[in-house]
Amino acid sequence: MERRDFLASAPSATVLALAAAAGVSPAFAQTTQNAPGWNKAAFDTKSFADAAKALGATSAPVESKDLVLQAPEIAENGSVVRVGLQSNLPNTTQIAFIVEKNPSALAAMFDIPAGTDANVSTNIKMGQSSNVYALAKVGDKFFYAVKEVKVTLGGCGG
Repeated sequence: MERRDFLASAPSATVLALAAAAGVSPAFAQTTQNAPGWNKAAFDTKSFADAAKALGATSAPVESKDLVLQAPEIAENGSVVRVGLQSNLPNTTQIAFIVEKNPSALAAMFDIPAGTDANVSTNIKMGQSSNVYALAKVGDKFFYAVKEVKVTLGGCGG
């Protein structure tokens, strides 16, 4: 029996006991979405422009050579695509990764504490080949870098 079949047929008390034994709180997903700093509107966006606006951009972000975006040219598996950004812009306070053709464009967002190096990396999912944007907030201005990533196997539902 597969895990999903077991969970679907098991009484809810059994599922809750298994979740507790695994260290997962049943309310974890709800708590995460209500956590301080969670920007539901930004994560519901469908485009780069909408994501930038939901993150607080009042004008169009400007492309910057001071942002060094690391992303593969070809991702062999869209389920795990490693991306990173080094911002050489002083006083960067936020970094976000946006995947143009994903169902939800905003893939990840990081707040950068004052006095720290604005350098982050993470794994994201990509459903298909797309432009990947790294967006950096400096004061009330937004800057971006972009790179096309070709996906050979599906990631988001593919």
